[in-house]
Amino acid sequence: MRTLAIGDIHGCYNALAALEAYVAFEAEDRIITLGDYVDRGPGTKQVLEWLIHRDSVGNLVALRGNHELMMIAARDSKFDFEDWFACGGSAVLDSYEVSNLDELPDKHWDFLLSRLLPYYETKTHFFVHANASPDLPLPEQPEFMLYWEQFDDPPPHESGRTMICGHTSQRSGKPLDVGHATCIDTSACRGGWLTCLDVDTRFCWQANESGDIRCFWLNEGPSDP
Repeated sequence: MRTLAIGDIHGCYNALAALEAYVAFEAEDRIITLGDYVDRGPGTKQVLEWLIHRDSVGNLVALRGNHELMMIAARDSKFDFEDWFACGGSAVLDSYEVSNLDELPDKHWDFLLSRLLPYYETKTHFFVHANASPDLPLPEQPEFMLYWEQFDDPPPHESGRTMICGHTSQRSGKPLDVGHATCIDTSACRGGWLTCLDVDTRFCWQANESGDIRCFWLNEGPSDP
């Protein structure tokens, strides 16, 4: 069984579909998505449908990102709606061809509200959307660290596990790896790449919205297949 982590998707369904075919996801693969499924890219609706389907048939672990928090808050507050809309929320409404968040399907809201996790742990790694305070166990992490804190060469975590995260966009298109922590948000929604990392072998696959693909070992540079 492979443990595969996928960085911030941000509505980039074409990249996600290309990545799924390229990596050849199997039923026994444990797929950990790091949050920020919504906003900015053109295909939030299709991305959520993909996640819901994968959740029902496969080993999906879906984390919550700050953009999911913003979108949920936008349902009940005009101020929060305006903030969310300005941060890429308009692309969500366009993808559903609606003008109001209440028009989204109930099953999509159910997924966003009840199926997303704040973090996930294995024996060797832990997974968060944004970051983690190095001296606090994961159940004690403040919300700001899990969802909002930037990745800036964090110290090793007290657990000794390797951190895998997203959130901090790597405009270079290559994950930022510091050994004990790796950020795999490679700016898919800004013309970059969507990254899938096999956390045990440290092999990366990438796809973009144009359907281009490439792969590389984490400690090496990208190369076209």
